[in-house]
Amino acid sequence: MGKVTVEKRGRIVIPSEIRKALGIKEGSELSIQIEGGRIILTPLRRLTARTLFGIAGEEEVSLEEIENALSNEE
Repeated sequence: MGKVTVEKRGRIVIPSEIRKALGIKEGSELSIQIEGGRIILTPLRRLTARTLFGIAGEEEVSLEEIENALSNEE
């Protein structure tokens, strides 16, 4: 998939093709885990009002219903 070099203070650069494929932009948050001797970075999904509108449409939906629907996606 590619290779990166660890720079000062442990910094790495995620190649642009990977960032584009995963929708990672400046300011995006990633979770980091160690699993089986590997470092796993996972983009965290940030919801906006516009995203929620796309989920709910024009129907009246409670915040609890939206949270339940989102937790069922995981």
